[in-house]
Amino acid sequence: MSDPVFRSAGSGALLADFGSMIEEALFGRVLSLDRALATARPCWLQETVPAYTSLLIVFDPLAVDHGEVMAYVRALEPTPVDLLATTTHVVPVCYEGEAAPDISEVATTLGTSEEAVIAAHLAGDYRVFMYGFAPGYAYLGGVPNELRLPRKVAAVRGHAVGSVMVAGPQCLITTLPMPTGWWVIGRTPLRVLDPASERPFLFEAGDRVRFTRVGLAALQ
Repeated sequence: MSDPVFRSAGSGALLADFGSMIEEALFGRVLSLDRALATARPCWLQETVPAYTSLLIVFDPLAVDHGEVMAYVRALEPTPVDLLATTTHVVPVCYEGEAAPDISEVATTLGTSEEAVIAAHLAGDYRVFMYGFAPGYAYLGGVPNELRLPRKVAAVRGHAVGSVMVAGPQCLITTLPMPTGWWVIGRTPLRVLDPASERPFLFEAGDRVRFTRVGLAALQ
């Protein structure tokens, strides 16, 4: 399997890019390198940030340069990650009333029923690929083909914490009140972000997520 393509990301960071498709095979390589670096713990390593198809490697530029980091990474022999053995989180979702402001429009746009939209969302096989945009904002891949829509033309303000939304092949759970151009089809009482906790983010990159249906009473 070929080496990643390396790109400078400033004086103290290097991006290891494995490809351009959102797929588990590429993501497995990202996680393998991430975990190999975490295990090796080179003294110059400051942080790693996994994403869909790449790993950002943040290093001390006073200790090493980009070339030395590239050579070190190429010499590693990462152990393949068993994506089937990762943690699975069960996330309750209410698809009713004000918790799901876009579900009717999603059903109409897709030419199906609201129940079919809910069934498709529940049937998805979701994986946490990365965090981004806001604290605890986990990007999940795995939205079924029959539920994929492009983003809205314009963002809508005022969506509550815990809003479950989709766009294209991705699904998100909001951690802060925010505007979004994604389609909000439900809401969960589960909090993905707990700033007071020693482990503030519920998910780890690579974790699986399964949604289960609950009623409005679960949001009270």
